Amino acid sequence: MAPDPREKFSRIVTIALGAAALVFGISKFSVENLTPLLAALVLFAVFIAPRASIPLPGTDIALTFADACVYLAFLFYGGPTAICLAGIETGANCVYLYRRGFKFDYLMVPVNISLNVTAFAGAYLIWSVLPSAGFMKPEIGSTQHLIVTLGIIAVLHFVLASSVMSFLRAKHRLLDAYKSWRRDFASRAMMHIVGAGLAALVYMLATYGDVLTAVISFIGIGIVYFSYRRSVTELTAAMHEAEEAQRAKAETEQSLRKEAEAHAAALAASLESQERANLALRKSEQDFQHAAMHDALTGLANRKLFGEKLMARIAKYRNDNRAVYHVLFLDLSRFKNINDSLGHTIGDKVLSVAARRFLRLVTPSDTVARIGGDEFAIVLKGPSTAAKAKKVAQRIHASISQPFSLSGNRISISVNIGIAPADMEYSMPEEVLRDADIAMNFAKAQREGVAVFSRDLRTRFLERVRLEMDLGHAIDRGELSMSYQPLVSLSDGKLLGFESLLRWNHSEFGNISPARFIPIAEDSGLIIPITKWILRETTNTMAEWRKISPETRDLLVSVNISGKHLSSDDLLYDIEYALETSRLATDGLKLEITESTAMDDPNLTLKLLKDLKRLGVLLSLDDFGTGYSSLSILQKLPFDTIKIDRSFVSAVGPNGEDSEILRTIVSLAKNLRMKVIAEGIETASQLAVLQHLGCDYGQGYLLAKPMTAARAEAALTEGRSWLPLAVADDPLIINHLDDDGTDIKVF
Repeated sequence: MAPDPREKFSRIVTIALGAAALVFGISKFSVENLTPLLAALVLFAVFIAPRASIPLPGTDIALTFADACVYLAFLFYGGPTAICLAGIETGANCVYLYRRGFKFDYLMVPVNISLNVTAFAGAYLIWSVLPSAGFMKPEIGSTQHLIVTLGIIAVLHFVLASSVMSFLRAKHRLLDAYKSWRRDFASRAMMHIVGAGLAALVYMLATYGDVLTAVISFIGIGIVYFSYRRSVTELTAAMHEAEEAQRAKAETEQSLRKEAEAHAAALAASLESQERANLALRKSEQDFQHAAMHDALTGLANRKLFGEKLMARIAKYRNDNRAVYHVLFLDLSRFKNINDSLGHTIGDKVLSVAARRFLRLVTPSDTVARIGGDEFAIVLKGPSTAAKAKKVAQRIHASISQPFSLSGNRISISVNIGIAPADMEYSMPEEVLRDADIAMNFAKAQREGVAVFSRDLRTRFLERVRLEMDLGHAIDRGELSMSYQPLVSLSDGKLLGFESLLRWNHSEFGNISPARFIPIAEDSGLIIPITKWILRETTNTMAEWRKISPETRDLLVSVNISGKHLSSDDLLYDIEYALETSRLATDGLKLEITESTAMDDPNLTLKLLKDLKRLGVLLSLDDFGTGYSSLSILQKLPFDTIKIDRSFVSAVGPNGEDSEILRTIVSLAKNLRMKVIAEGIETASQLAVLQHLGCDYGQGYLLAKPMTAARAEAALTEGRSWLPLAVADDPLIINHLDDDGTDIKVF
């Protein structure tokens, strides 16, 4: 285990202090001290003292004679020499212990050397600055001087060495350091006392030169040494025997415990297994509860959790109308295009990106949920007014519209947002979501991005829903019918054919304007089955009309094709089926496609038009001039005729003024080798201008109003003329409205 950083720091500081002490001792060392006596002391400290040490039982301390060498060096040669010898004897002792198998970490040896050197250097420096009182520094050479000197040095050496070592072992915990110092006080003190006493004895013998006393002293010391060593050995053996007895007792107790532990282990394993099973069950329940309340793809709240959160807000608001909230209903625009073109994997990632953006733009107290495929909802708790909530919604709209890259694709999405403010009439979450959804659909229809709910929107929405439901059954109920407006040659008044116009006679509300129900059919997708019905109805009718007379055998019927049906894979089949069942020649059917629809995806339009041309049907570009066509694309599209939008015709003045655009369009069509049809001809001046410009065909109230199939058939039977016989000097203004409303085509 690596040492604690603080312990490592303390060791490094100790080593630094020891190095400083050694530098001090070496710098103050005198060459004159290199005597045989010093050499003998060094040899004794290096080779004899470590081997003569006596370990003290129960401690990690050994009684050694090395300190006696240091004290003798101090007495004979002074402090610097003793400091150097302290480092030598500690290093030698560490080497001896290492060879005996004692393990040191990489800092222990320099720490031990530095500890002894620093402690002795500190003791020497303190002794050097003590007051020069008589009892402190008695006459040099006297017994008192020897005792005082060695006593002070030994005590200071002991205090410093034991304190620093205790502090290092306790890792900076002062209370632990103090306890360690007290525990090892006696054994550590004995080391220094024995060393000081032995040094004093040797010094006195060397000073006074009494051989007999020296022999007797050394014999006494030897007897004490070996007796103590024997006592220590016996004590150690007794401790080993006690340890063996304790070990045997422990083994007996352990053998008695093993069986119980085995049973306990088995029981613990069983309990642990049961606990794991319980934990797994609880986690499974938590995961199930989370999955039941959150969307798996985005991690947002799902419809159920959102409903619970919203229900709590509704209840709180009904109790305290200051607890205002607003519900946002969000629908990603054209998300289906991403799924269809890039795949559902990219679509799922787009939903996740949108979810993260929503979360970033609201507060943690708000609730964001995914409630459908590409539909999200948010409960805002913060805004106090609908205007403030609308600002939040507009920020969301702006953020989500920022393009981003995903798997190498540049993605651009948008969102329509409806806002339903808190209201006392709400008692259920479904009611709030319904109104927010209504506002969202209004924002989508108006292309505003964000809309706030009002009761007027609800009324209009419910009317629209009612009309959409009834429109789905209008064919089966026989409520739909076709009107036909003649297409007339402006040069000779001959009839080219008819444009078919859809009418709806509701069983309850009567005639409903196409301006109301055609957009509903477009948005709901009902326009496709309705157009299929129109194709069958008009081709059957025209097949019969062609049989009336030789003059009618080349007539054609013009049918408007919606953008939704144009992108449908079934369009070719539907046209082929209508022509086959009616047995109408292919040149008897003309398909009108608006310019804006054709330019929405020119490549797709070009491919489809070529397929239609291979069938043999005629093609007309409707509402030309309103879709900002590119001429480079227009000349590639295989249209047979161009129909000028009524807005350019109606702009012509009584005297033919403001006809420049008409002139340009007619000239362009001629250059492209296409026939030109002008719609909305209502005055004689308009007719005159178009005839003068060379426009091929026309339709409008001046020529003929839309008529029922029966009236059209009667007119064909009569063989009537379709150009006015006479025109008054003043322009003839024909009413724009038929009996059943504005003439709106099926787009």
